[in-house]
Amino acid sequence: MQLAVATAPSTTKPALVPAVARAMALLDLLEKERGAMSLAKLSASLALPKSSVHGLCNTLVALGYLRRQDDGTFYIGPRVMGLAHAFAEQTTPAQEFERLWASLGTVPQETLILSVLDGTDVVYVGVRNGMRPLGMAFSVGMRLPAHRAATGRAMLAFHDETWVRRLYPAARLPAYMNLPAMRRSDLLQELAETRERGYSIDDESVRQGVYCLAAAVRGASGEVVAGLGVCMQKAGLKARFVAQQRDTVIDLARRLSERLGASPSQSSK
Repeated sequence: MQLAVATAPSTTKPALVPAVARAMALLDLLEKERGAMSLAKLSASLALPKSSVHGLCNTLVALGYLRRQDDGTFYIGPRVMGLAHAFAEQTTPAQEFERLWASLGTVPQETLILSVLDGTDVVYVGVRNGMRPLGMAFSVGMRLPAHRAATGRAMLAFHDETWVRRLYPAARLPAYMNLPAMRRSDLLQELAETRERGYSIDDESVRQGVYCLAAAVRGASGEVVAGLGVCMQKAGLKARFVAQQRDTVIDLARRLSERLGASPSQSSK
């Protein structure tokens, strides 16, 4: 059994305008480099003649998308911020979650959830209930304690420890239903392990018999904006199947991050 993630039928790629493609490749290179680059280095990295790169740079400088330093090197200009802000205002993690599933054109076998932090809670903003019953119904607007939910831990793990301590000032964390209370020190250890392995685990921390894995979703500036999780019935779980679900949720979180504007290097952290 595997989480179904079917891709949409392949279509012929549209013809690209060469000059536009080269300009975008130049901007992408400078974004990845995170620093100014000389004309010679840009030319070598892009495998383009210096004359072509010089023309591209001059045009992008004139339009505000690049700036030229006194030593002749180039770096990203302020005009790109307008594009970033316009994009950010038109999308949210929940919207891109819906668009992602529309593009995949499939229904998951296991339940997928998307949540955001709201204080010490997670709030579910996207749900794709799986084909297999969980014994626990997730719905948009549902709240759970962030320190117990896999998506909450996936998000908390990438906040500064000082910030987490301020969020949970007491040595013992609030109890949830009839489950044993957690210590803050245990949560901090779990968050450190989450950062190390790249995903979080909820092993019956919210509901007995339910096992969840989650990964952080990042926005355009690399900040964590949501958590994406997959939830399964714990009974009869096999290690190989859990590994498949782990890889799937990490991949989907990466795809969602990139849809929200995160670079490939940011989305793979």
